[in-house]
Amino acid sequence: MRITDAARIDEYYRALLTRDSQYLGSFVVGVTTTGICCLPTCRARKPRPEHTEFFHTVGDALRAGYRPCKICRPTEGAGTPPPAVRRALEMAVAAHDQRLTDTDLRRAGIGPDAVRRWCKAHLGFTFHGYQRMLRVNAAYRSLALGTSVTDTAFATGYESLSGFRQRFEAMVDAPPSEIGRHEVIRFQRLETPLGPMLACATDRGLCLLEFTDRRMLETQIRTLTTRLGARMLAGEHPFLDRIACELREYFDGTRTTFDVPLDQPGTPFQTAVWGELTRIPYGETRSYAEQASALGRPTAVRPVAAANGRNRIAIVVPCHRVIGSDGSLTGYGGGLARKRWLLEHERRVSSR
Repeated sequence: MRITDAARIDEYYRALLTRDSQYLGSFVVGVTTTGICCLPTCRARKPRPEHTEFFHTVGDALRAGYRPCKICRPTEGAGTPPPAVRRALEMAVAAHDQRLTDTDLRRAGIGPDAVRRWCKAHLGFTFHGYQRMLRVNAAYRSLALGTSVTDTAFATGYESLSGFRQRFEAMVDAPPSEIGRHEVIRFQRLETPLGPMLACATDRGLCLLEFTDRRMLETQIRTLTTRLGARMLAGEHPFLDRIACELREYFDGTRTTFDVPLDQPGTPFQTAVWGELTRIPYGETRSYAEQASALGRPTAVRPVAAANGRNRIAIVVPCHRVIGSDGSLTGYGGGLARKRWLLEHERRVSSR
C-alpha cells in the first residue's frame, strides 16, 4: 500500500536523508526516476523528494512495479547476511575447534573480503574475531563441566597451553583456572523486520534484547555485567534459540505472548515496574499515569517512566505499550518509528 499521509511522507524523507536505522521496517522508498525501491538505510545517492514514493512493505513496492535495489537488497531483509556470508558463519560454528583461513573460504567458493566487510559492519568485529569467540565459548563450556585446562586447550584447537591461556584471559577477563567463579552471558545477533537485535541469556533466562542501534545499549550491557558479575561470550544457548523462534512468530502475527524465562536484575522498584509492563494486554496501551496507579504509586509517574527507559528486554517486556496521557508516542529506546510499527502491528493482529 502506498503511503499518502503528507506528514508521514515528510518524516520518512528526513529519515531517508539521514539513513536512520530506527526506521527499518517502517517504510520502503520507491525512486520514480530509476524504478528501484530501497530501505531507509540505503547507501545509494538520495533522490529528490518529488521523485519518491513511500510504501509500507517491500511487497507493496514490488507490486507497484519497482525493482529491488542491488545495494541495500530490500527483499533480503535489513542486515541479513548474503548467502555466501551466511555459509561462512555456519562453517565457523560447525568447525569451532579449528580456525578457518581465507584459503578455506576460497575453496568453498566464498570471497574472504566480502565476509570480512560484512562481519565488521554488522557484528562489530572481524570474521576471525568471531571464530575466536566461538572457540573461547566452547572452551568455557568445557571448563565449566570440569574438563582440565590442558584437555580443553587442545580439544578446542589451540596448539599451546600458553597461547590458550593468553587468548582465554584476554576475552573472558579471567584465567581458565577460575572458571566456575564467574557468571557467563551468551549473546547472539538476531534479524528482525525492524532491524538487527542483540539477544543475551544466562542459564536463568533472557537478560537482554535490544536493537543494536540503541544509544544506551553499551550502558545497558555494562550495567548488566556489573550486576551479575558476568562475562559476555558469543555463542549458542537454548534460551537464545527460544527467543529467536518466539520473535519470528511475534513478527509473523502468530504469537501474542512470550514464554521464554527472563533474568532481569534490578532494584525492587524497577522489578515491579517491569512486571507491570508484562501485564499490559497485547494490542492495548497504558499511560505512564495508569501504570503508576496500577503499581499503587499514582504520584510516581516520572520514576515509572525512568524505570521503563531502563528496561533491557524490548518487545518481550512491552514498554512500547506505554504512551503519553494525551495519546502521543513518547520515549522509546528503539525509536518512535519502531514504537509506532509495533503498536500498529499488534492492533492489526488483534483485530483479525
